[in-house]
Amino acid sequence: ALTSSSSHWNSGAWTVGSTVDDVDFIDTVIELVSQKYDINIDRIYSTGMSNGGFMSYHLACNLSTKIAAVASVTGSMSYETYDSCDPSHPTPVLQVHGTLDGLVPFDGSSVLRMKSINDVMEYWRSYNSCDLEPETSVTDYFNIGMSVEHSTYSNCLNSIQVELYKIEGMQHDWARENNHGISATEKIWDFFNTY
Repeated sequence: ALTSSSSHWNSGAWTVGSTVDDVDFIDTVIELVSQKYDINIDRIYSTGMSNGGFMSYHLACNLSTKIAAVASVTGSMSYETYDSCDPSHPTPVLQVHGTLDGLVPFDGSSVLRMKSINDVMEYWRSYNSCDLEPETSVTDYFNIGMSVEHSTYSNCLNSIQVELYKIEGMQHDWARENNHGISATEKIWDFFNTY
């Protein structure tokens, strides 16, 4: 159980000691904002890094009626989120992850109770009924010693996509063009803008 008082999103794995209902919190925030401002409730997205990425998946699973698409940078799905995931509609998913991430390993961790990125991609590929195999391209950025593999699962329900940017050599970091070849911020904006 979590013994520190450090703030976090309650999304399973190392946060299981928390009793805070962050799904209800986000739901309440959406309600309050939509009462005060004229927002398009069909275009609400969740993105975050690390625990924020875990929470984005948690929202896609547990508040999917309000979430149009999610993007995770260095996050994954906790065992708890993965095992109880029950979205109500096809959900576009974008993941940006480094192969040398020591905090949220690309290959997952049974000790830390987090799924591998391949398991996460397969969950959303399957749930969204996308093609079995992704279209994949690799771009080498020799000037910075980085390589980016972009995989896109297409022909999903509702014409959505599931995408992964796998960055060889990136650690637990927000991808920046100068450091990693691509900008996570730009990729996420383009992705959300599609939906």
